[in-house]
Amino acid sequence: MNEIKIERVWAMPNKWTFKIKPISRFVGDYVGKKENKWGDPFAGFNSPATYTNDLNPKAPTRDHRDALEWLKIWDDNQFDGILFDPPYSPRQVMECYKGFGMEKYNTKMNFWSDCKNEIDRVVKPGGYVLCFGWNTMGMGKNRGYEMEHILLVPHGGNKNDTICTAERKKDTLFSPQINKNLTLL
Repeated sequence: MNEIKIERVWAMPNKWTFKIKPISRFVGDYVGKKENKWGDPFAGFNSPATYTNDLNPKAPTRDHRDALEWLKIWDDNQFDGILFDPPYSPRQVMECYKGFGMEKYNTKMNFWSDCKNEIDRVVKPGGYVLCFGWNTMGMGKNRGYEMEHILLVPHGGNKNDTICTAERKKDTLFSPQINKNLTLL
């Protein structure tokens, strides 16, 4: 088992996660290499990823699809990393996507799990998934990921902390994504 780096840094809240300074630094530690290919299915307006998507047609992203549909267009092992920063609550879904297809996120019980399964498929072995929200669930050991870094960002008052996790996809033959492609003789 690896040692998990845990940090806690206070910062003012911001509607755009990647504009929060400690989170921007956290993301930069992983996304910073220009040769890496990163994707963001919920990019919004400030994603540092190379390949971006957001359901909102006003967002300055490459694509404007449902996040799950966007993840499905990519081949297996396409990305060095994925930024997974979906709306954190039903209220945030409504605020972000009202009029842009928010009903997709409210009616599909397995939507978030399906997104994570597709993320697992498109991330290369050894690649990273950075998750943002109000918990540390991330991708999980069952999908073959190992937690390396947790950043807690309290915002004071009655605001929830933003919790950031960095998980590395194991590059062993025991990874679920690799195993599904193996056949026994």
